[in-house]
Amino acid sequence: MSVKEEDSTNTDADVEIVEVDSTDEPSASTTEERCPACTEGEAAPEEKENWVRCDACKDWFHWRCVAVDGQELSQIDKWFCEPCRAQSPKHRVTLKPPTRKSTRRKPVRDYANLNNGVTGDASKWSKMLNSAALAPDAFPRMKGADVNAEWLERDEEAMTVPVLIESPEGLGMDMPDESITVKDISDMLGEDTSVEVIDVASQSGLSGWTLGKWAEYYHTPISERDKVRNVISLEISGTKLAEKVLPPRIVRELDWVEKYWPANKKGKGTAWPKVQLYCLMGTQDSWTDWHIDFAGSSVYYHILKGAKTFLFIKPTPANLAAYERWSGSEMQMNTWLGDMVDEVMKVELTAGNTMIIPTGWIHAVYTPQDALVFGGNFLHSYDAAKQLRVREIEIATRVPKKFRFPYFIKLSWYVGESFLRSLRAKEDFPPRVLSSIEAVSVFLVSQARLIERGNESTKKEAREQVPADKVKDACAVARELRWRVRLARGVDSDGEEHEASPAPSAGTGRGPGRPKRKREVADDGVHGGVQFRNFQPKSWEAMSQSSKSAEETRYRARPEGELAQDSEWLVGGGDEDVKMEDGDEKEKEKVVVSTREVVTVKARKTTKGLERHRVSSVLETWRWDSA
Repeated sequence: MSVKEEDSTNTDADVEIVEVDSTDEPSASTTEERCPACTEGEAAPEEKENWVRCDACKDWFHWRCVAVDGQELSQIDKWFCEPCRAQSPKHRVTLKPPTRKSTRRKPVRDYANLNNGVTGDASKWSKMLNSAALAPDAFPRMKGADVNAEWLERDEEAMTVPVLIESPEGLGMDMPDESITVKDISDMLGEDTSVEVIDVASQSGLSGWTLGKWAEYYHTPISERDKVRNVISLEISGTKLAEKVLPPRIVRELDWVEKYWPANKKGKGTAWPKVQLYCLMGTQDSWTDWHIDFAGSSVYYHILKGAKTFLFIKPTPANLAAYERWSGSEMQMNTWLGDMVDEVMKVELTAGNTMIIPTGWIHAVYTPQDALVFGGNFLHSYDAAKQLRVREIEIATRVPKKFRFPYFIKLSWYVGESFLRSLRAKEDFPPRVLSSIEAVSVFLVSQARLIERGNESTKKEAREQVPADKVKDACAVARELRWRVRLARGVDSDGEEHEASPAPSAGTGRGPGRPKRKREVADDGVHGGVQFRNFQPKSWEAMSQSSKSAEETRYRARPEGELAQDSEWLVGGGDEDVKMEDGDEKEKEKVVVSTREVVTVKARKTTKGLERHRVSSVLETWRWDSA
């Protein structure tokens, strides 16, 4: 019986892999037990025999007969037998792209100079670290009890630079007992559970690994391991192991998924962003290359056993631009990112240490000794603009959706809807949070434009990202949120002209990317001149009223032949109508005029300063008394 295996990380692979059960009848492709590479006295076939076919001559070979230096069959993209390689230089064994960047438009990463199936030396990473120009870090060291909401309000740098907590006390988190082993983890989750394993030398993913196989490899003495491998993406939500892990208190208080994703839509049978609980199992000399965590999400990282060395690059606009140029290009193969930025900082973590890595920090990780780590990712409301900037970089560098933050757009709608309700209720937020929510609102307005103006496929995709259980009118929610958060910040509440529109969808002459005729809009300094349907202006923030009364006797002759109530004279002269005229007072009528003046002053903030309305009204009562 033969079974063809397909690698989920690269569907374009040409190599054909066949497993043959030696207890069954061979298939037509493997009717002979021997292959062209078998030698005399060859060992008996294994219970599960792997075969590989040459892409040139189409002959089949035992993988155990042709493998080079313990190379994994799952790594192979195109394979050629030795005679065919000798016949033509075009017949070169090639490897599949790395798991993390598998479908980007770039050459296969070649750090180990992998040609013709020859692997590199994984220890080169430690040599590279020893020769690189690295600066010591100046990151804060904090006590666990001090990492709290008050810290966020008090310290403007909170959640903008990495923080190291040397002892877990006071963090409000739970971790498994230090005695836990990788074998214990395998038993808890099931030995047959699939796990993504990375070959460190080539930085490529290996398929076909289970936790049972990984535990056996991990517990093999270091000197007896055939290669250096790493596990960095074992998500454990909903498992027995997850019951032993509770993220730090500050993470739970900030995490968008924890706060805004409905509780009844998390759990078995539902799709939600499961990124809070990861188990990382690194072996000595493991290396994870430069990266930013998906969507710029922040990270908590606790070393249960072993040690890790982090290299950090600050996410300045210039450094992020350098990372964008480097990522997904040929430079990634032969250029040290540290040479393209202003500074690389080094931090060494040991057992018991916890690190919180904020939004957007570019980092690489080296493992100087076997390590067991628990951590997770979270988005939050203190730097959403940078989270969205990293997402733009992911799109620009063609990171596959598989490696982006899951359900990011839907989560953003949940966040936006919740903040809209809070703003309607006049809740107060710190300036940093308001700035972040404005960035979210602008992003949601861009999604609303796709719903309104995109082609049919774009509209459909954008609508599917809207959580109908919370958001009934996505376009109205997005624009009202933007308006309210800008009013709360005291900035232009309605203008869209300065915002970048998403690129137009392919195949349509319309859409948000099509140039539009600009409208000239009068700017009154209050609302930016742009209003939308159902617009309600900002209410007056302050108002005062005062009044004064007076009475005086004057003389004034009424025009002859006209009734006072019908005469234009009553309204035609203003104050002059009640002033005493020249002439003989005996010929005029005496009139007693009582006045009451009321002055109302109202004020509110505008985009350019202050608007102050001063309204003065005078009530006059005339009583005639003939002379």
